[in-house]
Amino acid sequence: MADPKGFLTTGREVAKTRPVEERVKDWNEVYVPGSLLPIISKQAGRCMDCGIPFCHNGCPLGNLIPEWNDYAYREDWAAASERLHATNNFPEFTGRLCPAPCEAACVLGINQPAVTIKNVEVSIIDKAWDSGDVTPQPPERLSGKTVAVIGSGPAGLAAAQQLTRAGHTVVVYERADRIGGLLRYGIPEFKMEKVHINRRIEQMRAEGTKFRTEVEIGRDMPADALRRRYDAVVVAAGSTVSRDLPVPGRELNGIHFAMEYLPLANKVQEGDFVAPPITAEGKHVVVIGGGDTGADCVGTAHRQGAASVTQLEIMPRPGDERNANQPWPTFPMLYKVTSAHEEGGERVYSVSTTHFEGDEDGNVQALHLVEVSFEDGKLVQKPGTERRIPAQLVTLAMGFTGIDRSNGLVEQFGLGLDERGNVARDADFATNVDGVFVAGDAGRGQSLIVWAIAEGRSAARGVDRYLTGTSALPAPIRPTDRALTV
Repeated sequence: MADPKGFLTTGREVAKTRPVEERVKDWNEVYVPGSLLPIISKQAGRCMDCGIPFCHNGCPLGNLIPEWNDYAYREDWAAASERLHATNNFPEFTGRLCPAPCEAACVLGINQPAVTIKNVEVSIIDKAWDSGDVTPQPPERLSGKTVAVIGSGPAGLAAAQQLTRAGHTVVVYERADRIGGLLRYGIPEFKMEKVHINRRIEQMRAEGTKFRTEVEIGRDMPADALRRRYDAVVVAAGSTVSRDLPVPGRELNGIHFAMEYLPLANKVQEGDFVAPPITAEGKHVVVIGGGDTGADCVGTAHRQGAASVTQLEIMPRPGDERNANQPWPTFPMLYKVTSAHEEGGERVYSVSTTHFEGDEDGNVQALHLVEVSFEDGKLVQKPGTERRIPAQLVTLAMGFTGIDRSNGLVEQFGLGLDERGNVARDADFATNVDGVFVAGDAGRGQSLIVWAIAEGRSAARGVDRYLTGTSALPAPIRPTDRALTV
């Protein structure tokens, strides 16, 4: 155990953020550089080293949290990094982007603020990179088998790294111009600077993984050609079809899916544009959708100089404390204030958009909404609550509905789908097509980055068994596993 009295003597302290007036003028990560290391060992010492550590259950990767907390408390950073990487290929991604279901399941969290597991995690991995403890791990020998991975998001990258280290020759295909999937173009720079992706890609290249960008399977390369070329295929193409809002005025200029808007801002940071083709500068911005993608749109609009930012959510405002029907250790629905919300804007709950209003040139100028409630599971509008708000840029951030079928990938492979429209798979993550496996949101549906990495690791084991008859690779989850919720 780290510090037997740590949870009694040390209060929870999290990473410090830079002042709002400073950070909205740049795209750097919002946290004060180096602010965690002076406090993180004591924070790790708050871990109780529980006999039954429920943080393991909250995390689908099964991260060995008490173990690396102990090493972090003792400032044995190399050992902490080893324990961290034992279950997680990319802790710098999850440490920055995961909503931390592990903290919701922390035993200390029953009656005190939980251990700052995310902050400890990101401190360990950042220290490991700085100290040179993260090195390539090429296989000792090659199997002679080849694997294609479709998609370079966290699921695809995790599967590729695991299979490469098992000795297979792996090629990752990405339809965008850079590797990373939604990590690259869906996550703003202020949440995760892309240097963290770039150095992982270089590590994977040094291990032997190959990457092919601007190749869309189904369009640029037919599925049967891929199957003939490789012994196995992993479909990790994500759930990328954005949920639309079919109301009058949807066709007006200035209404965009979040994933049309956010990538352009990231491309400016990559040097592709001087200014984004879609910008919030000087505009009244409305973000429809109250989740993390919506918050990303809010933070991006602030940095582009929006005149105002309003975020709409159809559901009621969550509470500040756990509801009785969401007991520990389940992941509770709580009112969350992200760094983007700290920077300004208005959040409006329990409203639904009725229609958009445009000008004579076909540009959106306003949005009409109405207050709503849920009665007997049905959405009911409240008469007399209609109102109009200005909107010259609207982003739709209402989630995703499934794998992209417009490119022919699903049909060309002949993949079976489940009742939710996701690619169906068996216990080994294998599809109905021999030698074709699926990992991540393409099979699970829209989910968290930590689930995507767990899916990639588990699918890699299924592929390894298919190719060799056995596998020593870990499989942290089954396809049927779900988050610890009620």
